[in-house]
Parts: sequence; structure tokens; C-alpha cells
Amino acid sequence: MAERKPESLEDSGRFAYEGLERVMHEKARLGMLTSLMTHPEGLLFGELKELCSLTDGNLNRHLKVLQDAGLVELWKGTRHNRPQTLCRMTAEGRKRFVQYIASLERVIADAAQAARAPAKRAFLKGFAPA
Repeated sequence: MAERKPESLEDSGRFAYEGLERVMHEKARLGMLTSLMTHPEGLLFGELKELCSLTDGNLNRHLKVLQDAGLVELWKGTRHNRPQTLCRMTAEGRKRFVQYIASLERVIADAAQAARAPAKRAFLKGFAPA
């Protein structure tokens, strides 16, 4: 049987979506980065925790991953005489997140285009439903 190949060399790896970074793709981290992107001045730990519906420990662990990846920075200070942690995206984090979103938009456009096309139930010769 002849192997199916992409219609052109341009199609090779077409759906690999290389811009989707695993460190950002996890659900909680995606929410955290989106929250921080929409608040460029940063968010206090408690605010970010509430916006993303995370526990202290879970938020702390995800922040560590994002900080190690160079996407966020943490600032320590006081507010109302209480220690606080301010979470902000780094300039590199903002740049990489915008690239990540562009990749997600390609995924959505490809899926939306496929959803609008009529469903084809043709099978390769010699294949049948299992």
C-alpha cells in the first residue's frame, strides 16, 4: 500500500504547533499567565490565588515553575505592615506568551476550519472500522 504523504513540503509538520510551550500549556499556569498579562503592574499572591482558584501550595509550585522558566518574577515587600509577594510577568515572559497565544490562535483557526467543512467518512482502501 502506498504511504500517504503531505500534499506539499509546506504541509510537513503543519500540525506540530511548535510554539506551544509545555510550561505554559498546563491549565493552571495558562490561567496565571493570562491573569498576569492582563495586569501588567502585577498581582499580589492572594489576588492571583483568588483569580485562578488555586491553593497557596499549588500557586506557589506553579509560580516556581514559571519563575525558573524566566516567565515571571516575584517581588517581596510589605503592604499594610504585612509581608506580601507581588507577581509580575517578565519582559521575556510577555514576549513568549504573545508567541504562545499566536500558536493557540493557529490551532483554533485550523480546528474551526475543519469544523466548517463537511464531514467525510471515506476510508483508505483496505481499512474498516475496528
